Amino acid sequence: MIPYKNDAFAKLLIMGIFILIWVNDSFAYLVGKSIGRTKLFPSVSPKKTIEGTLGGFIFALAAAYLMATFEELISPIQWMILATVIVVAGSLGDLIESKFKRTAGVKDSGAILPGHGGMLDRLDSLVFAAPFAYLTLNIFSYVS
Repeated sequence: MIPYKNDAFAKLLIMGIFILIWVNDSFAYLVGKSIGRTKLFPSVSPKKTIEGTLGGFIFALAAAYLMATFEELISPIQWMILATVIVVAGSLGDLIESKFKRTAGVKDSGAILPGHGGMLDRLDSLVFAAPFAYLTLNIFSYVS
């Protein structure tokens, strides 16, 4: 059973979720900017590319594997499954938020963070991925 309710371990898991989201978002942007050609959903988010999405996913898997070397209560394969869930859910959250903005005719969801599109743009992946990460950790508790 995964002791994710243990204080020290819970803090590590929360930080791990943030790290996986940030790694995915950052490398999806960097890879997409450098080699991205194929649009993912041009009508929803015209700058997102398949290459960027795959690049973010690959780097998130690498980050998950590295985190497994520091924390052994979750196996490397479980960290990588968690990364996959976070990447898929986070990417969906980002696309859904982009669709909401397009429907509303809004470019950015605020001006609190200039150049970053607003607070919701920075948190959309986290807000959508966190419940799925929690569900995945609960499933791990039952199958471990």
